[in-house]
Amino acid sequence: GIGKETARELARRNARVILACRNQDKARDAAEDIFKTTGRHVVCMQLDLCSFDSVRDFASKVIASEERLDVLINNAGMMSPPNREETKDGFEVTFQANHLGHFLLTHLLLDLLKRSQPSRIVVVGSVGQTLGRLDCNDLSFGEYWFPLLNYCTTKQCNMLFTVELSRRLRGTGVTVNCCHPGYVRSDIANRSEDIQTWLFNRLLDAYGKNVKQGSETTVYLAVSEDVETISGKYFSDCKKSFAVPWATDRIKAKQLWEESLKMTKVKEAV
Repeated sequence: GIGKETARELARRNARVILACRNQDKARDAAEDIFKTTGRHVVCMQLDLCSFDSVRDFASKVIASEERLDVLINNAGMMSPPNREETKDGFEVTFQANHLGHFLLTHLLLDLLKRSQPSRIVVVGSVGQTLGRLDCNDLSFGEYWFPLLNYCTTKQCNMLFTVELSRRLRGTGVTVNCCHPGYVRSDIANRSEDIQTWLFNRLLDAYGKNVKQGSETTVYLAVSEDVETISGKYFSDCKKSFAVPWATDRIKAKQLWEESLKMTKVKEAV
């Protein structure tokens, strides 16, 4: 998917790349494919964003093994399943995979990012944020269930997280930006069977970007000198784009931040 193509391009640029993946068999296959096309080895490590224990274990291993971290790319994401599911941590699975897991991981790696500054965080979001309807009083997503809307709300969370994190990181030498990769047919919707997602995927088959094209804005935010001092913004097609007001609302961003701290039980790093 987009993550593999992002890793491939960064490896091609001689970066040390860590592939953080839930499925290690797929990670090894991806690493082998990247080596064949770039001649560069990438490191595979286990990470399941739907498990806070896994996130903490991964972060501790990175901190122990790496002297610096120049770029953290929060790429992983999933569509909502047809019926509501919870993780073993007790949260709606899409919300944890797309927001809470990244929130916790970023917090745990912030000290390393600060020591490595200037450094960057890239949050892979979606234009789906425009359809998000976040209610911070119902983060269990239990009031009603509509898979596509739920996914879009987690993408709204990505942008709100970017806004609040950027505010808190001012003066640290660490920047954070969010991007829409474009309409890309990837494996993100593999678990979703609802008719809206099926129809959307048929449109992607016909008109969407390929995964290489979909990785371009992520890579741009990771390496381009053009964005070295830019933070808290939303990008699409390698340029700044418009983010809807309800995805950049600072009051809602702060409220989501505070609720996320409680849910992850992480010590605030900024």
